[in-house]
Amino acid sequence: MKFNVFATATIAFLMFALPAIAHHSFAMFDASKTVTLEGTVKEFHWTNPHSWIFLNVADAEGRLVEWPIELGSPGGLTRQGWVPKTLVPGMNVKIMVRPLKDGKPGGQFLTVWLPDGKQLGDPSTRGGGNRGREPVD
Repeated sequence: MKFNVFATATIAFLMFALPAIAHHSFAMFDASKTVTLEGTVKEFHWTNPHSWIFLNVADAEGRLVEWPIELGSPGGLTRQGWVPKTLVPGMNVKIMVRPLKDGKPGGQFLTVWLPDGKQLGDPSTRGGGNRGREPVD
């Protein structure tokens, strides 16, 4: 009997603890700043728990710099009108992000403007389908 109670408690703990361990902090992003990038989609990963855009952006000298941009989950993006092929390699887009605090290329997705002018995401709600994830500025 003691074993069954212990085993049940252990299984319950692991079921609830593992999803929390799998997630991460968003402290690496500077919530006080936004950056708007114009570039070419290198890759778009439609993955859980977060989707990713890898955007090639020309720096001041004209060299291409890859910006990894973290989005919300596919479920959240779907509710905003995204599909797995919303972004395709070679597509030119404009994207607003919260940049990394350390100054390296990379950021947290806020909104994207597609070549046809359509906008997905909303910088006033932190974008990416992740409402409630961080305090409102």
